[in-house]
Amino acid sequence: MVFSINKLAVHNAVLMVIIVDENMELEEIYRRDLNLFVALKILIEEGSVRRSAVRLNLSQSAMSRILGRLRELLNDPLFIRQGQHLQPTQRAIEISRAVNEPLESLRVLLSPIDFNPKLCQQHFIIATTDYAMQTILPYALPHIYEKAPNISLEFTPLKHEQMLEQLTVEGCDLAICRPTHRIEPLVHEKLGLVSVFCMLSKSHPLADKEITLADYHTYPHALIAISDGVKALIDTAISGYHKPKTVLRAYHLEAALAIVDKMPLIITVPADLAYLVAEKHNLVVKPLPFEFKPFEYSLIWHPRCEHSAAQIWLRNLLKEQCGKLINKRVNDMKLL
Repeated sequence: MVFSINKLAVHNAVLMVIIVDENMELEEIYRRDLNLFVALKILIEEGSVRRSAVRLNLSQSAMSRILGRLRELLNDPLFIRQGQHLQPTQRAIEISRAVNEPLESLRVLLSPIDFNPKLCQQHFIIATTDYAMQTILPYALPHIYEKAPNISLEFTPLKHEQMLEQLTVEGCDLAICRPTHRIEPLVHEKLGLVSVFCMLSKSHPLADKEITLADYHTYPHALIAISDGVKALIDTAISGYHKPKTVLRAYHLEAALAIVDKMPLIITVPADLAYLVAEKHNLVVKPLPFEFKPFEYSLIWHPRCEHSAAQIWLRNLLKEQCGKLINKRVNDMKLL
């Protein structure tokens, strides 16, 4: 979303709560340029004068002057340069936290009350895992474009350790993944539980049998769309046994399909992917031969997007479609 400082000028009163000196007269507050706090918030999010200038439709020199005025107003350097990045001071962080709630309230106040997805022309950037790209999104995309034919979607690989940066300075609107660590200050909502299954060729010696734990450790393996975090869960579940012989690990199923008739391969995949592709590729789905606790997949976003009507609509639709996919898989396969 692009902000315009001028458009916020008439709403300065909303930001009066951020003034630290409680004895300051209202007339004195009125004479302060409180729009500067919007610029401060964006400077912290972007960590760059140049990128902040782009978001505010300003020249870089104008943005630099605004930073100078902020430093004078608040009597603090506010940022320390570290390479190409501006690192906020503790004072800047404290002020940013103080203005967050009134700015969000102002954004809601200025947003259209009625959202019509058919008229939406917004460009969304979604950071996602290979699993979600092969399962949730293909299932949901027809419904998304049916209801909002004028939007555009861009998908980028999720970087778990840089997820906060992806959802702030790198411009991503949403992330779809299994959180692997604390994600504060990001917001998340559960999409549902995901498990892991096995797939075999119909010519596999175990195609008509139940896979035992001994079988699982004897036959060659392929891991498809299994992240490091999920692989760690599998490794923990079978700790104490010999590790299976993994001959292939890949993002997409095509790599395993190329060799599935060449060797007795056990393909380990997320449950929803097995549900979507097994019949199409003439594969047999089997449960894991050991206890595996399903893990939660989530939608994750930055608090600045919390009240965006377009993003609320997209999040709700993704959650709805993911719920349908999981419920349908559970009912059809009767494996969970």
